[in-house]
This record gives sequence, structure tokens and C-alpha cells, in this order.
Amino acid sequence: MFLTLTATCVVVLCLLVVIWIARTRNRHELELHSITPEALHTLLASNQEVLLFDVRQPLDLLADSEIILGATRIPPKELLENPLLIPKEKDSVVYCTCPGDKTSRVVLHRAQAMHFSRIKFLKGGLAGWKAKGYPVEPYEKPFHLDTRT
Repeated sequence: MFLTLTATCVVVLCLLVVIWIARTRNRHELELHSITPEALHTLLASNQEVLLFDVRQPLDLLADSEIILGATRIPPKELLENPLLIPKEKDSVVYCTCPGDKTSRVVLHRAQAMHFSRIKFLKGGLAGWKAKGYPVEPYEKPFHLDTRT
């Protein structure tokens, strides 16, 4: 019985270590491949060339029809099917409105799998940008509400 309890404790401890390592790696990845609203604003204000892509889901765009000034709208479905819509050779930032930046991360992972090295996602997405009072503009172009991903 004591041996079983010890073995169980060792297995649980190993599992906790694996979970901790995975979370640490994920946090590190986020820091490497993300940019804060403040840093992006500074970058854009300095006139450095950076491409900005709004990759929000269609329903999110319907709910909040504003876009960051200078951003290009690319539906996530189209971008996942054709990641070359974002140039490999230029610094790029993608943003969405998902809690935890889910859509941006999916796009980022797909781009990384294709060896894109100059792409980041905006921490906090559009909401984080707007919370800082940075400029947005109305998005008035037509778009499809195809919610299949």
C-alpha cells in the first residue's frame, strides 16, 4: 500500500512538472511573438514600416466595426488557407478580439510553420488597443458572415 501511494505521488509530481514546463514554454513563446499596444503605437508613430492585419472573425467585426488605423482586414479563414497573404519579408502584426488572442495565435502558429519569422500578434487585440485610447477608424467595406473556420 505504501509503495502504491509513493508511486502515485511520483506520477502526480511528474505530471505537474510537465504541465509547468509546457506553461513556461507557452509564456516564453508569447513574449517572443507578441507586441503590446504601447510598443506597436510607438513603432507606428516612428514611421517604421510594419504591416498591420485585422484577423478577427466576421461576427466580431460585425459587433465592433472599427479597425486600427492603417490595418488591412483579412478574414482568418482566408489567411489560414493562404498564409502568403502576409508577406514573409516584412514585419507584420496580426490582431483579433478573442479572449487570450486565440485567432491571432492560430494565425501566428500557421505562419511560423511556414517559416515566417517577422510576424507578431498584438497582446489584448483591438480591445487592448482601444483601452489605451489609440486611434481606430470605422470599417465600412463589405464582408461575408461565413462563420465556418
